[in-house]
Amino acid sequence: MTDKTKDELLTDFVTTSSDYYRDQFQNIGASAKFTWTFNVVAALLGPIWFGMRGIWNWALSFVILEAFAYIQMGRGLFGDLGSAARDKIAQIEGTLALRREQLEAAVANNADNVDVFERTITSLETAISDVRVEIAQLESGAIWVAMTGFVALIVVKVCAGVVANSALEKRYSEWLSNASISSGLNPLRTAVAVIFPVLVIMTCVIHYAFPGAVGWLTDFPTRPEIRLGAIDRVEAFFAAIIDSGEWFFRLITLGIRSVLDALEVLFVDTPWPVIGSFIVLLTWLSAGSRAAIFAAAFLAYMGFLGFWEKAMTTLALLGTAACISIAIGIPVGLFCARRPRFYAVVRPIMDFMQTMPAFVFMIPVIAFFGTGKPAAVVTTMIFGGTPVVRLTVLGLRGVPDTIREAAIAYGATKWFLLTKVDLPLAAPSILAGVNQTIMLSLAMVVVASLIGAKGLGEDVLEALQYASVGQGILAGFAILFCAMILDRIVQGKRE
Repeated sequence: MTDKTKDELLTDFVTTSSDYYRDQFQNIGASAKFTWTFNVVAALLGPIWFGMRGIWNWALSFVILEAFAYIQMGRGLFGDLGSAARDKIAQIEGTLALRREQLEAAVANNADNVDVFERTITSLETAISDVRVEIAQLESGAIWVAMTGFVALIVVKVCAGVVANSALEKRYSEWLSNASISSGLNPLRTAVAVIFPVLVIMTCVIHYAFPGAVGWLTDFPTRPEIRLGAIDRVEAFFAAIIDSGEWFFRLITLGIRSVLDALEVLFVDTPWPVIGSFIVLLTWLSAGSRAAIFAAAFLAYMGFLGFWEKAMTTLALLGTAACISIAIGIPVGLFCARRPRFYAVVRPIMDFMQTMPAFVFMIPVIAFFGTGKPAAVVTTMIFGGTPVVRLTVLGLRGVPDTIREAAIAYGATKWFLLTKVDLPLAAPSILAGVNQTIMLSLAMVVVASLIGAKGLGEDVLEALQYASVGQGILAGFAILFCAMILDRIVQGKRE
């Protein structure tokens, strides 16, 4: 690219009208402020021009704006603006016919509520008259709707012409330093730039100006048999997994139950002064006296309001999920840090675990593990176990190569390199991953209570079910205080 002159580079980039763009780019580049120019072709073609030039951020924006303008024009010129109001009249007339039948029956039986039906009928007739007036007003204002769309289209076209040259000059500057940016008028890009805006605008105009004219624009063309067949296949798949892997799920449940029972004995059955003093001391050693005072106040809040046992149950559940996640996540992160291909396989799995809503992956967890605390632990691990892996990989990859090469040059073994160089330098990132895993696990407290987990989440869930604002707020603060204590213990003074 450097072997060519500036004029040749510009010609390669713009392909057409190089003299025009040379003058425009010079004017734009001569000032640090926005330079007012107007591109007639860009104004006329709108998103098509921007798409042909590869400026898709502007192209998509102008597609949306022009589609809105054309929709308004189509609705005003060809659409039935009173269709929704006519549907409302049809509903009211159906109700009116029923009330008239009831009135006739009441008159025939000499009932006492004849006047009630008469007032109802009068009210419905008045409503129909009001809606008809509304229809007349909408239909008389159709020309103004079309004019609004026309004015909006002119404004959008002018805006497109004003920003076109500046946007293209910016792309040209980027192309000079990055040859991977496409230039010229690529046939495929041009075809997409023409077809996509035309298709979007035409489809939107037909849908809004002529509602119901093309049925598949409103309802996706499908059949109920497709969904029912997919449901049957998924259920058969999970049934096969459960039948063949029942021993495996029982083994996992036994392991989780053993860790959970041990932590519940530690947190719940141990006298509260022991656990409380232990937590305060640990906070003091990790984050200092000020954090320890706040921790003591938070623990007192939970104790005096009767949340102590439930808070300790929550910590046991959280500790089980977090400990297992960390025990699995850090070794996996260590293994992935120096093996990019393996990490390329693991990363989509973690993306799936983090993006899938919790209520969705709770369904297979319940199918495999039933309801109760083990299922809640597994659900919490799925949701909160990925940050420790990601941040472990990030921390180890952030260790400077020069330091590792110096250690290797002095004869460091792999174990020495890992324990004395990599892990100490990556420790802040790894601790951040541990902290995020604990926080995300605590965020699942309320969700986990839906499948049988006890603790503070149960109080919040009951408050949601019975609209008990006080109970929900107090239990929510208890969860918040648990999170703050754990954050201080794990992160410490962040030194």
